[in-house]
Amino acid sequence: MKSIMVVGTTSHAGKSLLTTAICRILSRRGWRVAPFKGQNMALNAYVTASGGEIGYAQAVQAWAAGVVPWVEMNPILLKPQGDMTSQVIIKGRSVGKVSASDYYEQYFEQGWRTIEESLQHLGTEFDLLVCEGAGSPAEINLRHRDLTNMRVAKYLNAPTMLVVDIDRGGAFAHVVGTLELLEPDERALIKGVVINKFRGQRSLLDSGIKWLEERTGIPVVGVIPYLQEVFSTEDSLDLLERQSSSSKAQTDLNIAVIRLPRIANFTDFDPLESESTVSVKYLSPKQDLGHPDAVIIPGTKTTIADLLLLQKSGMAEAIQHYAASGGTVLGICGGYQMLGQIIADPEGIEGQAGRFQGLNLLPIRTVITGQKIARQRQVSSNYPQQGLPVNGFEIHQGRSRIEQQGIDPQSYHALFDDINLGLVDSCQSVWGSYLHGLFDNGPWRRAWLNRLRQQRGLKSLPTGVANYREQREQILDSLATEVESHLDLTPFLS
Repeated sequence: MKSIMVVGTTSHAGKSLLTTAICRILSRRGWRVAPFKGQNMALNAYVTASGGEIGYAQAVQAWAAGVVPWVEMNPILLKPQGDMTSQVIIKGRSVGKVSASDYYEQYFEQGWRTIEESLQHLGTEFDLLVCEGAGSPAEINLRHRDLTNMRVAKYLNAPTMLVVDIDRGGAFAHVVGTLELLEPDERALIKGVVINKFRGQRSLLDSGIKWLEERTGIPVVGVIPYLQEVFSTEDSLDLLERQSSSSKAQTDLNIAVIRLPRIANFTDFDPLESESTVSVKYLSPKQDLGHPDAVIIPGTKTTIADLLLLQKSGMAEAIQHYAASGGTVLGICGGYQMLGQIIADPEGIEGQAGRFQGLNLLPIRTVITGQKIARQRQVSSNYPQQGLPVNGFEIHQGRSRIEQQGIDPQSYHALFDDINLGLVDSCQSVWGSYLHGLFDNGPWRRAWLNRLRQQRGLKSLPTGVANYREQREQILDSLATEVESHLDLTPFLS
């Protein structure tokens, strides 16, 4: 099957971004193209129409290719839990939890069979696969059990692009070193080098490119400028870059997102960052909460461990005081569970069995169970505006029950027409939902933001806006246009 492989000299070199851009470029040229990443380790996940989990980056790449995300595009997803273990997702379904040291012994053979099956299935449906590697292909201690990089490239005999991040320095050493450590048959597949995240005067780079091409015999096929688009990222390390790269000079609303140690699906907040009047700041639990217009507790891979850390750091108490003073708090998924009274994990599924006090801001009690719920949802809102269509997806292992005893039924209301998806208090100050992708829904997002604006005495924004997916399409087009003007794909398509 025809394919292109994208590998990087390091993590965060720009593989995901380049893979996404290439999917959109080739789709616009008329190819029926699909992304592929054999194994991904990420806590940003998406649920496909079949109810399977894949990395969120692969979903974005599928949308860039103009196709529906499939589990075969990311057949193995590892979701780290912070205790040297990861949940293993194979073809969209959780198959267990395993330590890093045991993973390859237990899952290597099964994993490679799954990758082969997925590639063969995609090959029957698509003209070309754009495959993304992980980390670096030159990790010599991991090569024998690498399921993602050159093993896939060799299986497909894929012309391979080596991407290097020049912004961090040492780009030439990274390229030469990586090529030096590849096996001869692996190195022969490298058909071009891409220098990514370049900022500065291009003419000053020319002598370095000439040296690199003479030294390696491999052409530099692209020099991609540092792109500032808000782009869906794979893990929380990217939040550090995003926090320091905010370019909004002045905004009306400040929203604080608690950067939990095991934060998951923070792509939920990309639509908020796309609002020109909103500043989104990620706060460590050790930082001062301050007085934002709203506080969001996001999803997490391990709710109980992150809840205990909030309590130990004092952030839990700060959020409770903030809510008592009339501040707006919203919890999503694990964050929603934390807002309740009790979280129980009788089987120790998250690693620590017991019952744990929540923030007691919503009348729910949650039990962590082994059975995971992963499904897309289409519901109608009751708040902040009745009747708005809302699309999203659930990924959680807890079941939350609304506490009836001693609770005034008029004090809390169902957020949607399915009460199991979330609650809001009668003051519309404390919100909680299991629904990921909530802010993607443009009218709902604007209605929620307008409540915050009213509290500040600001004029409401129009709610008749498109959903974020349309804005994402524009971002993908802009990204593809920019990358295409700096990248020669000829060596990979001939």
